[in-house]
Amino acid sequence: MLVAFAEEGHAGEINPLLPTLPDLVWGTLAFLIILALFIWKILPNLNKMLDARAEAIEGSINSAEAAQAEAQAALEKYTAQLADARAEAGRIREQARADGSAIVAEMREQASSEAARITSNAQAQIEMERLAALASLKSDVGNLALDLAGGVIGETLSEDAKAQAVVDRFLAELEASEKASR
Repeated sequence: MLVAFAEEGHAGEINPLLPTLPDLVWGTLAFLIILALFIWKILPNLNKMLDARAEAIEGSINSAEAAQAEAQAALEKYTAQLADARAEAGRIREQARADGSAIVAEMREQASSEAARITSNAQAQIEMERLAALASLKSDVGNLALDLAGGVIGETLSEDAKAQAVVDRFLAELEASEKASR
């Protein structure tokens, strides 16, 4: 078709855009030889290189995924350990609080029992001192009563047993009248 077009329009002129038939045949033949060499030698090497590169990329992706999964597993492990440590710390705090409360309760109980013991001892001592003072008072009141009675009668009442009986009877009547008035 190109040839027919070239012959129709200008039979004597040479068109620089349209090759001559021998150039076209040799150009096509050279192109086919270079194409065959390219397909036979260069293309397999190029495919091997591209396949190796694809395998290297896939290997890198697989190793990156494995490393990422390993890092995720380590993160989960450390997170679990951290949660366990926090739970253990909470248990220790609660145990310390319970121990502290028990110690405080024990110390309060000891202080309460010590206070009760001291109060009991003090009351017992006060009672003993009261009884001693009462006995001393009875003796002093008896002596004073005997001295007064001796001064009123004009005689000394020296008989101790008799005088003691009078004083005891007087004090008993005094206590009885005091209890009746309450």
